[in-house]
Order: sequence, then structure tokens, then C-alpha cells
Amino acid sequence: MSTEQVELQRDCEAVQIPAGYTVTLPKGTVAVITQSLGGTYTLQVPSFGGLFRISSGDIDAIGKEAAAVEVAGDAADGDLQSQVWAQLKTCFDPEIPVNIVDLGLVYDLQIADLPDGGHHVDVKMTLTAPGCGMGGHIAQDARQKIMTLPGVEEADVEVVWDPPWSPQMITPEGRQLLGMD
Repeated sequence: MSTEQVELQRDCEAVQIPAGYTVTLPKGTVAVITQSLGGTYTLQVPSFGGLFRISSGDIDAIGKEAAAVEVAGDAADGDLQSQVWAQLKTCFDPEIPVNIVDLGLVYDLQIADLPDGGHHVDVKMTLTAPGCGMGGHIAQDARQKIMTLPGVEEADVEVVWDPPWSPQMITPEGRQLLGMD
């Protein structure tokens, strides 16, 4: 994996990994980009002692421009369920370079019709570790991406713990990306 050193061009809100606390990294902070997936960046910030995630809305602070997040395959033209799965595949744990679907974190996806003709999407997902403070941020990222889909009026992404996650839940694609097979 290639890394790139950057200097923050403005104060920037970031989430400390894995605790999940929101902090402000000041202008001039030097960081190394360790991961750039799904529209977010993971930064190693030595002066702050750890890893931090910045969202797509703040990437200008590291001199980057927001790129369109590509939806996998032909799902953009498919049915709503395919589109939701495709959006979920653009969500990443900031420490693991595999999307939440291929990590086996998404347990359930339900779509219901609303009286006004729109749709309500319910997702149940888990995390690789119960103590991970990033769960709320990952779930919020998934919800925001689902809400961008045409016809989706409401979306809920709930973090659940049953059944407990294990590496056996990783898809063959995820196992290959992680070098497990």
C-alpha cells in the first residue's frame, strides 16, 4: 500500500480510531494517508499519537478533491435492493481495506414501501470488535450513502451483536483482498 504525506491546509474535524472521539486537527498538522476508500481518508498523525478518519466533506483540508464514489457493477441501474447493497460496498472500516459487506458485517437488509411511494431501508450490521468506537461513524456513513439513492425517504442502520462476528463471515472476495486465501 502506498502512503502519502500531507499537511492540513485548514483546521479539520477528524474521528480518532478506534475510540471514535471527534477532535479538531489544526492547520499545519503533518499526517500520512494510510487508506483512502469510499470517500473517506484514514490518516496517521504522529503528533497526535494515532490514526484518524476524515470524511469526504473535509478532504479539501488535505488538498484532495471529492471524487465520485463508484457503485459496483451494474447495480446503479438495478433494483433498489441491488443499489443499497452496492452503496454498502462503498463503506469501509477505517482500519481494514475491505468494505463492510465483504467483511461480513451486514447481517440484514429490508426495504419497505412507504405510503407516499418512497421507501424505508433497514440495515442491521455488526462490527469486528464490540469495543470499537467507530461503529456509530461506520453506521452513519452507511445511512448517508443509502439516503442518496432515488426513492429512499428513510433509512436506519442499526449495530447489533448477535450473532457475534467472526473471520469466517468474510466473503471469498474479502478473504482474497486480505490475503487470507
